[in-house]
Amino acid sequence: MKIAIIGAGNVGAMVASRVIDAALADVALIDIVPGMAKGKALDISDVRPIVNSTANIIGTEDFKDIKGSDIVVITAGLARKPGMSRDDLLKKNSEIIKNLSLQVKNYCPSSIVIVVTNPLDVMSYLVMKTTDFNPKKVIGMAGVLDTARFINALWERNQDIDRNKVLMMGSHGDTMVPVNRSENISSEVFSETSELARNRGAEIVKHLGTGSAYFAPSASVFAMLKAIVKNEKSAMCASAYLEGQYGEKDIYIGVPVVLGSQGIEKIIEIELTKEEKQAFKKSALQIREGITKTL
Repeated sequence: MKIAIIGAGNVGAMVASRVIDAALADVALIDIVPGMAKGKALDISDVRPIVNSTANIIGTEDFKDIKGSDIVVITAGLARKPGMSRDDLLKKNSEIIKNLSLQVKNYCPSSIVIVVTNPLDVMSYLVMKTTDFNPKKVIGMAGVLDTARFINALWERNQDIDRNKVLMMGSHGDTMVPVNRSENISSEVFSETSELARNRGAEIVKHLGTGSAYFAPSASVFAMLKAIVKNEKSAMCASAYLEGQYGEKDIYIGVPVVLGSQGIEKIIEIELTKEEKQAFKKSALQIREGITKTL
């Protein structure tokens, strides 16, 4: 099993490290910045004797080295800066993603692709359209991360929640849709924690000053990789291509899915309340606006 990780910044390098530490697969880490991927790959490889891993990793600037990868993780692109919204990234990152998608199509035509670059739902759509891959094999990471942030905020206030009944759907942005089916969460706590989760990324960017979150995003990607490599048939939220589910078509948006060796093996449709349906529709409209700007 070979995983290509495009982008050796904080998220990409951390994903590579998690994969090698767990001996989940061999890794090709690639970045256009001279020496960056090579240096980080060497550092990550030195961890192998400590964690008893036999997985191999290379760092490279040559896209030929990703050839034949079973899974490709795209983290490359500009990160948000303080005061910058995800939509501010749209124009520049869409150009980057189009070029990267053509490289993936050329060297890894049978791969499953996980997209991390923001604005994530729009970039996932762009990757699918540019590569012309089966939509089930192009997946956006956001739902795993947004749900984790939501659960974490809830858990800090109520450690008796049912984690399997809490999720974050919709866009990876200001219009994400919190969903709760756990009975012991008050409306006040629900409202407060969903807002904390919604603003978590911006809060982290504000504190860091430069750069953005990478510990939780990389853990989210790893969870998805593990589900695919080990064919776990795991249920989680992800940005997926809808073809009528939840009343939406031809769009990538966060919904519950089942991940396995073929990518998205099933989109789980849950019954939404009237308010949740309205919020989901609003979220979809925002994503469509972004998609329109990239075409």
